[in-house]
Amino acid sequence: MSNILIIKHGSLGDLIQANGAIKDIKNFYKNRKILLLTSEPYSLFMSECPYLDGVIIDKRLPRWNIFYLNNLKKKLSRYNFSKVFDLQNSNRTKFYKKFIIKNIEWSSTETTLEPNQKKSDFDKEPVLDRMEIQLKKSGIETEFTKNIDLSWAEENISRLIKQYANNEYILLFPFCSAKLKHKKWPYYKELIQKLKQQYKNKYPVLLAPGPNEIDEALDLNGKVVLDNNKPINIKKLISLISRAKFIISNDTGPAHIASHLDKKGLVLFGSHTSAKKVSIENFNFKSISVKNLKDLDVNTVLKEIYAKLN
Repeated sequence: MSNILIIKHGSLGDLIQANGAIKDIKNFYKNRKILLLTSEPYSLFMSECPYLDGVIIDKRLPRWNIFYLNNLKKKLSRYNFSKVFDLQNSNRTKFYKKFIIKNIEWSSTETTLEPNQKKSDFDKEPVLDRMEIQLKKSGIETEFTKNIDLSWAEENISRLIKQYANNEYILLFPFCSAKLKHKKWPYYKELIQKLKQQYKNKYPVLLAPGPNEIDEALDLNGKVVLDNNKPINIKKLISLISRAKFIISNDTGPAHIASHLDKKGLVLFGSHTSAKKVSIENFNFKSISVKNLKDLDVNTVLKEIYAKLN
């Protein structure tokens, strides 16, 4: 029997958002094996997803690396795929369609567009709306695409909670990729100081850094959550977000997790994109959008936090 391939390379937020679509695809193809082609940093996490039967790692080496591409082509050919759901919709995956995974039914943005509809116009729509339209075009009922269930991805963190908070807490994600510094609000240190003054021991202020963010977190004077002096894994991160009283974040993966867990929180946007386009805002999880994050002062953010937290 043939199998189904889903392509979603990352980032963490993108994979979190794709979980509902992956579940809908699995429900539609109940008797087929569903495999995910993704990047190595997220492969272990996604290998535990109950809607997948396997994960294939794509190192995404440069396209001039013919040796790697030939090996990837051979690896993928062993699985007898009959359909590909390209949820990444990137230039790389377009290249794969043309040269690596040829002559197979393919679902992508291009196959979703209506006659005379421009891809540039379609791409302006919210990401989950686009994903839903893409799946419906293949006849898939989209029960979960916009109603993402992350219950499978949580892990017992009672030891960490006892160590760092022992009650309700405010959780901050002041980090972002080094390549995306324009997404980073620069005043978290001052925000943490004022939150500690306001709430004292009622709501400890926690930070959960990634592997390259520990030093930065320690400098911000919040409680830095580590597991045996190492960053917590993704499942523990999801559990930590799930139990938080309130979350404040840049536009990062943890913000998307908080949104889909329906947590109370606030995400800060510059002009790089909008909350609507990335499908992150809901009744509890709100956004502040400004042209330049440097112009967003701490008191404005605090006012929003107090209004939602008190």
